[in-house]
Amino acid sequence: MNLVKEQFVHQSVEESRTGVQTGRQPFTVAGVFWTMLVVCLAVGSIGLAYLIHPARPARSLFMGFDGFIMLPKGGILNVLDYLTLNDRALLIAGESTGSVFKIAVDAEPHGTGDTVMELRGAPSVHGIAIAREANIAFVTRSGGNTVDVIDLKRSQIVASIPVADDPDAILYDKGSNLIYVANGSAKLATLIDPDRRSTIAAISLGAEPEYAAMDSPDGLLYQNLKDINSVAAVDLLRRAVVGRWLLSSCEGPTGMAIDSEHRRLFAACSGNATLAVFDMERHRVIASLKIGGGPDSVAFDPSLQRIYTAGRTGELTIVQQDAASSYRVLDRIRTHYGAHTLAIDPVSHRVYLAYASLFVRPRIAVFSPLKVGGSLMVRRVELLSQARLNDRLLVVRDAATHFEAFWQ
Repeated sequence: MNLVKEQFVHQSVEESRTGVQTGRQPFTVAGVFWTMLVVCLAVGSIGLAYLIHPARPARSLFMGFDGFIMLPKGGILNVLDYLTLNDRALLIAGESTGSVFKIAVDAEPHGTGDTVMELRGAPSVHGIAIAREANIAFVTRSGGNTVDVIDLKRSQIVASIPVADDPDAILYDKGSNLIYVANGSAKLATLIDPDRRSTIAAISLGAEPEYAAMDSPDGLLYQNLKDINSVAAVDLLRRAVVGRWLLSSCEGPTGMAIDSEHRRLFAACSGNATLAVFDMERHRVIASLKIGGGPDSVAFDPSLQRIYTAGRTGELTIVQQDAASSYRVLDRIRTHYGAHTLAIDPVSHRVYLAYASLFVRPRIAVFSPLKVGGSLMVRRVELLSQARLNDRLLVVRDAATHFEAFWQ
């Protein structure tokens, strides 16, 4: 019996050795390394393809995709920042290349505009504001800590105004005839006289400002303070902060829009991907809604009572304002990674969304709101699957009641 066992064990060991020699290779450090390398390259290739190829946005029952406005390519990576609408022109800040683009906005139903100007400059261009002179733009450049004055008609820089560190958001207030610049890392705001084209004051904010918006009825500017999750009210004529309030449930406020009629402020919260609705009379957050990740831009259409947000993860979120204190998310449309800034045309109600690009031309995606009311649609909803229509039928019925009166 022992002899049989020993012979069996001996044969098993020999068979194992033979098996190893005939193709059943053991795991080695080198083998694991090459396997992991192949997997990483495959995953990286998929991710690179996703970043390179700006696919059509996902279909939506609430927004129709009109097409892309193609911009000139300035390098391998093209990152776009703030968009500004002025009259019938769309101005776009090319953050990575330093270019400022001017697009003639076509008022036709399916028009998507043409590039009529590209003015190149130093990199790190962010915001664009237009003062009383329609052809003069003020542009922030954080690379050189300047605000450049651009003659849009002649396509040239006519002045460069030194400002504090990290100039970012910029806007023009007609009531005070001042240009307001938010200086992020400097934790202050710079005021510029657009006629003299020089700085006239600096306002200490005590925290890092992001985007700002004017509230015309009370003449105050409201400024997001990202690092302390707050909003400040600034009196430009007194050149002072006159109020500061905590945005509860909001982490890292960035983009901002204001509904002056209903006394509501909308802040995009980049840290926890929410939209905070702030009551400007009672100075508190009254609603918080989940939106796409990394939100950086907010726009409000008062006619449709819609709030739009865009974030770096590539989602366009549509929020409906049913009443001053009632809000709901209509849709979250998948767009493209890095598409984080947008603007609304108040005339056509189109939404312009800036796409970043890698190796290909940057572009602006153009959307139009769908006309929901009875059997009418601006875009053919038949393109959507019947299953998706059934899933969203209840939402469409709710939206129809609100929009039918506007579009008649």
